Amino acid sequence: MADPEALGFEHMGLDPRLLQAVSDLGWSRPTLIQEKAIPLALEGKDLLARARTGSGKTAAYAIPMLQLLLHRKATGPVVEQAVRGLVLVPTKELARQAQSMIQQLATYCARDIRVANVSAAEDSASQRAVLMEKPDVVVGTPSRILNHLQQDSLKLRDSLELLVVDEADLLFSFGFEEELKSLLCHLPRIYQAFLMSATFNEDVQALKELVLHNPVTLKLQESQLPGPDQLQQFQVVCEMEEDKFLLLYALLKLSLIRGKSLLFVNTLERSYRLRLFLEQFSIPTCVLNGELPLHSRASDPEAGVARGIDFHHVSAVLNFDLPPTPEAYIHRAGRTARANNPGIVLTFVLPTEQSHLGKIEELLSGENRAPVLLPYQFQMEEIEGFRYRCRDAMRSVTKQAIREARLKEIKEELLHSEKLKTYFEDNPRDLQLLRHDLPLHPAVVKPHLGHVPDYLIPPTLCGLVRPHKKRKKPSSSSRKAKKTKSQNPLRSFKHKGKKFRPTAKPS
Repeated sequence: MADPEALGFEHMGLDPRLLQAVSDLGWSRPTLIQEKAIPLALEGKDLLARARTGSGKTAAYAIPMLQLLLHRKATGPVVEQAVRGLVLVPTKELARQAQSMIQQLATYCARDIRVANVSAAEDSASQRAVLMEKPDVVVGTPSRILNHLQQDSLKLRDSLELLVVDEADLLFSFGFEEELKSLLCHLPRIYQAFLMSATFNEDVQALKELVLHNPVTLKLQESQLPGPDQLQQFQVVCEMEEDKFLLLYALLKLSLIRGKSLLFVNTLERSYRLRLFLEQFSIPTCVLNGELPLHSRASDPEAGVARGIDFHHVSAVLNFDLPPTPEAYIHRAGRTARANNPGIVLTFVLPTEQSHLGKIEELLSGENRAPVLLPYQFQMEEIEGFRYRCRDAMRSVTKQAIREARLKEIKEELLHSEKLKTYFEDNPRDLQLLRHDLPLHPAVVKPHLGHVPDYLIPPTLCGLVRPHKKRKKPSSSSRKAKKTKSQNPLRSFKHKGKKFRPTAKPS
């Protein structure tokens, strides 16, 4: 059995400045992927590593990258400043996360190691200026990196030493296959490479052939999700589609699930239907729409939302629709219980989906065959009193309402688009027509549905629930009314108003 002390960062031969940064981050010991990957990377080996989301895999490649760059600068011959590390990720959000982590680890060697993020398409001019200074590490998506390579604002053929492909299983599904193949033609023949992935699929195997040279494969014997002490996973069987809406309403409106929640559905139309449904009950909701050029956009709608954005402090993930694949379940569930925070995953299942649920359970249980998705203990008959409200709200969410909700978002995006700003300046009439177009009415919201009468709350839940109430700021009229109320002479004998002076009657 290995000595536990031998597993610490201090025994890896790291630069003292890196150790200090690690200490500042509160990491007393490396995670499993860090413990296995860092020593191999420092030996100069190519790595193909599978590690779940939130397992510390960013630091698993960032620490050896920084160590090798620092060692080269301290002991190697003096050479011209150049880009020697490249990190490829599938989304701008992941690029920002990777850059942030690398910069935190380089806190005490910031003068020696500079990191640049070139993932944002709208910042091309400023990025070219940054790249002219030749940062040590560049982070970006394959399309943005290729764009800079083709414009000669980034040159790697004579300088690159380390290539990292993070979230490798998503790159091809995000449509980056051709860009990645073109990008590799701009790299030197010899470089060290790390492929980090949550799953090993055919795309990862294809990338392995393209990028790695005699790699060491780390297929760690760890669960792809945190254990039950950190992540609770449940399933609840809903007899029909309406029951799913009813149960979701009860869970959120009665605050049985609290904190920030992510709701996953399988189609964009379903996401708008769900949003409009919840808005009927004054439950604030937003849609992450892959059709719009927002920060939430992704080419693959499933993976884009599930893996493209790092939501902080997500308390619960609710699979309103059963994930289409077991891997999709892993990606969705990985949005909660990150780092050391607790989380819950609740999956709604129709009777016809039981066999598909079994495939997900099989992947999660692995060799243990122990059930992972526990039955959610909830008595549907206790919330039968809410069913008429649920049906009332569902009737309001028509196909026309969904269509108009989507059009409304697109219209807002057009009006606020930076890319269309110049066009509208040249064509002001088009802007006026868009602004004065017929108003869209996605769905009629019935205010009374936002309030939960006490008599509807199940007796067994009375001591537990906190009905979700919409907070309202007092309006100027209500403040005025309040003031008037305090001066009502019928309620107070201390009222000081204008004295009533009777007019003299004519004689």
